[in-house]
Amino acid sequence: MASLWDEEGREYIDCGASFGVASLGHANPEIAAAVAAQARDLVHVGGTFGTAAKTRFLEKLLAVSPPNLKRVFLSNSGAEAVEAAIKFARASTRRKKVVAAMRGFHGRTMGALSATWRRDFREPFEPLVPGFEHVPYNDAAALAGAVDADTAAVILECVQGEGGVYVADPEYLPAAREICDRTGALLVIDEVQTGMGRTGRLFAVERWGVQPDILTLAKALAGGVPIGATLTTEAVEASFQGSHNSTFGGNPLACAAGSAAIDFVVRERLWEQAESLGKEAVDRLRGMSSPVVREVRGLGLMLGIGLKDKTTKYLQALQQEGVIAIGGGSNVIRLLPPLVIRKDQWRAALDAMERVLAHG
Repeated sequence: MASLWDEEGREYIDCGASFGVASLGHANPEIAAAVAAQARDLVHVGGTFGTAAKTRFLEKLLAVSPPNLKRVFLSNSGAEAVEAAIKFARASTRRKKVVAAMRGFHGRTMGALSATWRRDFREPFEPLVPGFEHVPYNDAAALAGAVDADTAAVILECVQGEGGVYVADPEYLPAAREICDRTGALLVIDEVQTGMGRTGRLFAVERWGVQPDILTLAKALAGGVPIGATLTTEAVEASFQGSHNSTFGGNPLACAAGSAAIDFVVRERLWEQAESLGKEAVDRLRGMSSPVVREVRGLGLMLGIGLKDKTTKYLQALQQEGVIAIGGGSNVIRLLPPLVIRKDQWRAALDAMERVLAHG
């Protein structure tokens, strides 16, 4: 379900889904049943040992992932998935430099934060990991100028979520692929927020026809249970085998939830609902008359409403209307509803959005 209730019993339509984590809704019965059944069998065992839950999950994940990615490292979060990707890229190429994009967000641990752009996230923790460089997003010429023989990886989002819901241009990711191929750098695609149907495809990168060397996933991957995954090619995996580990990564409880989540998304083809509801929302929001709206952008059910004003008071007004939304930078309202949101709930949320934004 896409509803939440406060302590006084008031219902809210959740259009933030805890930054996209609750893509299958809250208290999804299939996730709950999978977790309960696994908890009665085995909650945790060290990564030295295989488990049936982990094997099932890996088989399901690889069956739906880009076909060139054959190896998976499991962790507990998106930041951990990105940390692993950075380590794997450096180990595989024996290079140090990582090129990322301005406005990009990849996590708050030290390596992931070094790839993240926002100054206010970075400055309290400097000096960060050396060797990171940022270039303007959607500028292939700038990317080509930054990637050289010392570059281990280029890390990019298909849609910059935290950065304000900016979508990669049609030619940008293919250009990044070509630049990496030409220089020997690895292309890392961060789908921590876009993965598992959010953008109208199971994986957003499918829209660009590009196969990454490394793909990072988390948030929606296990229906709300903490998990992270770093997928790589066999060639990348061969270079770091045994050099990275995680105590809780791949634990049976998270893997059971992940299997149930993949089954649910694929059976219900939730990316199709994301595509249709997202198009409906874009048409409505772009068609409304509002003195405060600058731009509406996004893919599927990952939408950003750029404002000519700060977002805080609009988010508060939406909450008074019974709708929970989140920010994407200081002047963007971000909509990331559960992919299972009912059509009537979505339309009610859009009605509230129009009321709040109509007069600024």
